[in-house]
Amino acid sequence: MSIWGKVIGGATGLALGGPIGLLVGAIGGHFVDKYRTEQEPDPERAKKSMGFTIAVIVLSAKMAKADGVVTRDEVDAFRQVFRVPEDEVKNVARVFDQARKDASGFEPYAHQVAGMFKTAPQVLEELLWCLAHIAKADGVVHPNEHAFLQKVSDIFGFDTATFERVTALQLSPDEADPYRILGVSHDADDETVKQAHRKLVRENHPDRLTAQGMPEEFVSHANDKLAMINAAYDRIRAARDKTKK
Repeated sequence: MSIWGKVIGGATGLALGGPIGLLVGAIGGHFVDKYRTEQEPDPERAKKSMGFTIAVIVLSAKMAKADGVVTRDEVDAFRQVFRVPEDEVKNVARVFDQARKDASGFEPYAHQVAGMFKTAPQVLEELLWCLAHIAKADGVVHPNEHAFLQKVSDIFGFDTATFERVTALQLSPDEADPYRILGVSHDADDETVKQAHRKLVRENHPDRLTAQGMPEEFVSHANDKLAMINAAYDRIRAARDKTKK
């Protein structure tokens, strides 16, 4: 069963606790017994995967309210980014809607997922990257959405350079500054650029991310990010080779 199929009952069965567990418990109902008996080969990893998935839905819903209007584009962008299958849309929508109605802020949810992945910041980068994509789904990032992303980034423990690097990945390869994507200065030497690229590729490899708790359903999205990292490095190399001729 996919992570989306477990999104309500599975989360409750794994006893996530905290604000995420409370929110899911409020809408779990009859879904709980259906999934509680499933045997998880690695309960801790399953718990992280479920926590990541619920946090993705909740933070996306909270951000969709940041500009005061939840547009159809934002909802569609969520489904596109996270590739929700048609037969699971209703369950995911229930969590999304419950999060929008929830009177509490987004901070408790961000803090909980940050704690779950405190030793795997690259997984948190994936989440921030996805949120940035949804923020620009309607063609413009509202100041309140930018502030939301910045606050989530702060809670995740990212510095300004990391925030700029991760959110810059949401531009097209031709628009984004390749140096910004790799997190290096324009005057960095070739070896520094190469090492930065290797580090990012290693840290953002989908196999490593899934081992750290990112659900397998997010692998294709992680591959998109990795492709942009590689494209940024290729652009820098091509530009430098050209100037050397």
